[in-house]
Amino acid sequence: MALNDTFYVSHGSPTLTIDDGIKARHFFKSWKDKVFSQTPKAILCVSAHFDTAYPTVNVVSGPNDTIYDFYGFPSSMYELKYPAPGAPTLAKRVKEALMGAGFERVDEEKGRGLDHGAWVPLMFMYPEADIPVCQLSVQSRLNGTHHYNVGKALAPLKDEGVLIVGSGSATHNLRTLDRHARSSVNASWAIEFDDWLKHALLQGRYKDVNEYKKKAPNAEKAHPSPDHLFPLHVAIGAAGGHPKAKLVHHSWDLGTMSYASYQFTAS
Repeated sequence: MALNDTFYVSHGSPTLTIDDGIKARHFFKSWKDKVFSQTPKAILCVSAHFDTAYPTVNVVSGPNDTIYDFYGFPSSMYELKYPAPGAPTLAKRVKEALMGAGFERVDEEKGRGLDHGAWVPLMFMYPEADIPVCQLSVQSRLNGTHHYNVGKALAPLKDEGVLIVGSGSATHNLRTLDRHARSSVNASWAIEFDDWLKHALLQGRYKDVNEYKKKAPNAEKAHPSPDHLFPLHVAIGAAGGHPKAKLVHHSWDLGTMSYASYQFTAS
């Protein structure tokens, strides 16, 4: 079963797991009914929270461990589990595809489970935790074009029924979060960057998105570190050709955090 779509989702705050007031939580819960009804054979998640010097896949036989890579949150969050099966065969295919496309080094991290960039959205998208999941890392020391090319190399996996999901955040500056600004935005720089990104994607200006640091307003303010945006570039490249972008969700929280999420459909 071939798939035509890839996705970039903004996973936002880990409190999404317990806070029903976060609008994006309802978006993720409606995934199979309103966003993507096909059941993938496996899921490849490119998470902002898996950041390595070289492209790296997690190789897990059996259920994935749930990684609690966040601190100072309510204790109930550390009791949540998402034991989706590992996908060692997919990990091998990812490595083969990347190396076949000219990436000279692709590492394996055996036994690493799912970080919260993966399991937090997936626990609502696929709550049964019965679809094998593999993670692929980002390289925050590199650029958008590198990650777009990573995605291009992975595009054939869609023909094998693999759902490719980039998980990050459309804006991500933790120092600017306002705990009192629930479900709202209060910073013009965040709005300007988020609007630029939306229009660039919907207009198919993917080269501009790859070069967002030069093209976008407030790029450094919106992303002091690029790790939460690079999964977007992978999702665009993995769609293949010149895909059509669709905004599938948009909401704000904590004053500056955009939950904008996008679908890319092969043309």
